[in-house]
Amino acid sequence: MPCHAIWRLRCRMRPLFACASVIALGACAQPWEGFHAGEPESAVVTRLGPPREVYDLPDGARRLMWPTQPMGEVTTAADIDAAGNVINVRQVLQPSEFYRAEPDKWTKSDVLVRFGRPAETAYFPLKKREVWSYRYFEDGVWYQLFNFSFDGAGVLRETMKSPDPLHDHRGRHNKTF
Repeated sequence: MPCHAIWRLRCRMRPLFACASVIALGACAQPWEGFHAGEPESAVVTRLGPPREVYDLPDGARRLMWPTQPMGEVTTAADIDAAGNVINVRQVLQPSEFYRAEPDKWTKSDVLVRFGRPAETAYFPLKKREVWSYRYFEDGVWYQLFNFSFDGAGVLRETMKSPDPLHDHRGRHNKTF
């Protein structure tokens, strides 16, 4: 192949490689990644913006949250110690976090502090239960709702997951006429 043909091929492929690189880097860089314990709170706020939710934790610590609920599946949470330094930053809407819930021990307050405001709430009068639902993306494959069911006193009685009807492509939501 002549040199000028190779050069033209490179020129045509350059934008494709540039786009692929941007996509690859974007897929790797999650908002909760790249922070280190001990960094000042200002580093997190500078990068993520002002938190939408702030909750008090034991020992004077605080949890700052950047939710994408009600339509998104991600909530970034930063735990900040009493001195104003990062303890950790992570994505909390995921099974490993949800499965820490303790029915008959946790209350609405515990769920709120750990996961932020729910995407949806519902009341089931026959069971006398209020259910809070959080959207999440499980294993990079399934759009799910994780549901917390509370009794009349606000005590967590059960948890369950279900498919997110917002992403149900088989059902009544996507019929064409």
